[in-house]
Amino acid sequence: MPNLILGDKEYPNIQNIIFDLGGVILNIDYQRAIAGLQNIGIHDFDKLYTLSGQTKLFDNYDKGLISPAEFRDGIRKATHTNISDEAFNNAWNLILVDIPNERIQLLNDLKKKFKTFLLSNTNEIHLECLFDYMNNTFKLKNLDPLFHKIYYSCRIHMRKPDSDIYLHVLNDSKLIASETLFIDDFQQNIDAAQKLGILGYCLQKETSLTDLLTKYI
Repeated sequence: MPNLILGDKEYPNIQNIIFDLGGVILNIDYQRAIAGLQNIGIHDFDKLYTLSGQTKLFDNYDKGLISPAEFRDGIRKATHTNISDEAFNNAWNLILVDIPNERIQLLNDLKKKFKTFLLSNTNEIHLECLFDYMNNTFKLKNLDPLFHKIYYSCRIHMRKPDSDIYLHVLNDSKLIASETLFIDDFQQNIDAAQKLGILGYCLQKETSLTDLLTKYI
């Protein structure tokens, strides 16, 4: 297995690659969602949800500890609105943009040379929308065919950057941390993984995942 050189850092003996979803595989746009929510009358959503820290409502929903209905009720209560389920879902799902076709091909090719995994902080509303998109765009029911195994925070009841989620992935898939590369777009998630011996690369917005890894397929 060749050493990976990403940016100015070399990663020797990588056998496994763990990918984040949003901002790495899936193009996302937080401002689209905020604008969509403002259009349906939720004007202070950005105070409830930020990239640096989420309220308990979002933490619990990301971990699958509350249902989509309970999450929407929590949003309505916090924002003093009475938005319908459909209107909220449509606006909230505007955060999801697309997955370029070449990224799908990259994942298919990488899976032949590495053990590949997906580790995502996400929720059931977004997953339902994403799976519809995958079916309509790529004729895939979900993301499962692209990886050896997938870990969604809402289905394993843990979320990044808590250490337990990384330990779960390592133990569940029997991975050696020093042979595992984790690619995420948030440095705090990378830092948490590195404390456990996992190698990390923080993907910047201006960096193309395809350009970064194509030479290794």
